[in-house]
Amino acid sequence: MKVYQTNEIKNIALLGSKGSGKTTLAEAMLYECGVIKRRGSVLGKNTVCDYFPVEKEYGYSVFSTVFYAEFLNKKLNVIDCPGADDFVGSAITALNVTDTGVIVINSQYGVEVGTQNIFRQTASLKKPVIFALNQLDGEKADFENVVEQMREVFGNKIVLVQYPLATGPSFNSMIDVLLMKKYSWGPEGGVPTIEDIPEEELERANELHAKLVEAAAENDETLMEKFFDQGHLNEDEMREGIRKGLVDRSLFPVFCVCAEKDMGVRRMMEFLGNVVPFVEDMPAPVNTAGDEVVPDSNGPLSLFVFKTTVEPHIGEVSYFKVMSGTLTTGVDLDNVSRDSKERIAQVYCVCGQIKTPVDKLCAGDLGATVKMKDVRTGNTLDEKGCDYAFDFIKYPAPKYQRAIRPVTESDAEKLSVILTRMHEEDPTWEVEQSKELKQTILSGQGEFHLRTLKWRVENNDKLPIVFEEPKIPYRETITKASRADYRHKKQSGGAGQFGEVHIIIEPYTEGMPAPDTYRFGNQEFKMNVRDTQEIPLQWGGKLVVCNCIVGGAIDARFIPAIVKGLMDRMEQGPLTGSYARDVRVCIYDGKMHPVDSNEISFRLAGRNAFSEAFRNANPKVLEPVYDVEVMVPADVMGDVMSDLQGRRAIIMGMSSENGFEKISAKVPLKEMSSYSTALSSITGGRSSFTMKFASYELVPADVQEKLLKEYADSHSDE
Repeated sequence: MKVYQTNEIKNIALLGSKGSGKTTLAEAMLYECGVIKRRGSVLGKNTVCDYFPVEKEYGYSVFSTVFYAEFLNKKLNVIDCPGADDFVGSAITALNVTDTGVIVINSQYGVEVGTQNIFRQTASLKKPVIFALNQLDGEKADFENVVEQMREVFGNKIVLVQYPLATGPSFNSMIDVLLMKKYSWGPEGGVPTIEDIPEEELERANELHAKLVEAAAENDETLMEKFFDQGHLNEDEMREGIRKGLVDRSLFPVFCVCAEKDMGVRRMMEFLGNVVPFVEDMPAPVNTAGDEVVPDSNGPLSLFVFKTTVEPHIGEVSYFKVMSGTLTTGVDLDNVSRDSKERIAQVYCVCGQIKTPVDKLCAGDLGATVKMKDVRTGNTLDEKGCDYAFDFIKYPAPKYQRAIRPVTESDAEKLSVILTRMHEEDPTWEVEQSKELKQTILSGQGEFHLRTLKWRVENNDKLPIVFEEPKIPYRETITKASRADYRHKKQSGGAGQFGEVHIIIEPYTEGMPAPDTYRFGNQEFKMNVRDTQEIPLQWGGKLVVCNCIVGGAIDARFIPAIVKGLMDRMEQGPLTGSYARDVRVCIYDGKMHPVDSNEISFRLAGRNAFSEAFRNANPKVLEPVYDVEVMVPADVMGDVMSDLQGRRAIIMGMSSENGFEKISAKVPLKEMSSYSTALSSITGGRSSFTMKFASYELVPADVQEKLLKEYADSHSDE
């Protein structure tokens, strides 16, 4: 295989909603380049891109797939991304290591929420975008309506390069207004007939051609002057103007394809090969030091590992982008992310599961290697003397959680190893061993996302697992001051145990004045603060302990033991066993014994005094509340609002955004457990949402009563 230089390489992400036909389009692209001799199909389970067992089982893409095509003496590296929102992590990864996004739209359904989400990602990363309107031969295909939707959602930067002469089952021809030619195909597609534009279409074609020329000229002053002088641009000038417009995101070209019948695919690939930006045309990536790293083949060698997988019959495969320098086989590199060394024994160009060995890859190229010792997704590998490090991929927060455990308890360690590997393959699968909840919590982007992991663990690793409802990380606090004392006394022959502690507790708020005087009934308690400990809690909030002991009632050496006892109860609140927070404790009196007093005595006395005081301080349970934003089509907004209100949501606002309605709400985490599934059911999969932790809020009285009863019942069983 030829060694391609940086100025001959183009990196492209194939994006779009689930069912838009990306994998079928990828198959047609590979066929047109001669990489495969026969096109596979998703139904036939024989495509290049969907080769993992879980993808064949479910019939949709789960992983992004890297493939390359040698076309017009250039190398096109393409990453075919899953369309389901649940696998958005793959699309985000692909956009970060490629330079252009081809967003595929199903012409039967138009601009879907998934399309908008992907477009928003391209905008945040400032990536050029080309739209491919696919499935124009579908029964419900409506080209004009979809283009109108696109202009409403994406603005007037939408520029037609082609338009079909008819849509639906009769689709077989289109007008290309860049080349000003008519393309038509036979019933089975394939090689087109190219001819002059028929007279009845000339007026529309000329009008669209003029708009395309004007859009191209707008991106270069020289071209604009020539356009005003001559009224046209030649083909090379058009390419240059469009390329600059793509880089600036000032135009979004629209192409027509029918991937299943291979209609229009080759023409779109010609545009990708001739017009879209090369690696070196795009802004240089920035390393963690804030410096731009230009993709220079003569620079220091640096690789960024953007994906790792465990593949059948191969084992672990590491996919990388050559950020700088030229990679050759047998080179030794430092893994700057893990402070280890690696040898690149083999270098491959990848086409799905087909790995083609190569000797060299230049800056900007994508490749893979196998059997690395200690490499993870997101690691940077540098040659000696190079200190680049990259960390530019930011993933969305998880939206769906389940507690996970093996059916057989003895398999817990094996499951832990598998989950760690899964997270390395897809960082949007997050795993947490929750000490608080005493569960392993698996978080992801949706139910499909987690169900896919479950299928793989049970079918590939042969380990049966169970998903359960995750417990909610409630918090406990108090709302008024209270007093308690407790004497711990134990005598069983020999040295005994004795410790007595008197405390006052109250709600703590940041910046509150030092304690002074408290009144309970007819008694007044004046505090003389000797010292104060502020203990920030890992789970949020603080425990503040004021030592107000006078006259040596309790020796100073026992105060740390009392604080330990208080922390015991902060870690396991008296109401529901949840973490407690935001409490100030004044230790103001007590008693000790010259022989029997010891640390354990005062620890137990402190713990029990705190429990009693806590229960008398009008305690409340707090629950985590999340900021939720839901994007919905207008026709189902009422149903979505009703569902949210049934989940104790507080609607904070509504607005319109690019043809969709956006609902902002605050919703308790308890009510979000199955929300992704419910929202998909209500809206037919046409909506999406994001959620982000906001604060802890008091639970309603009826909910608190129920929680206390459940906790009491569970402990009486024990």
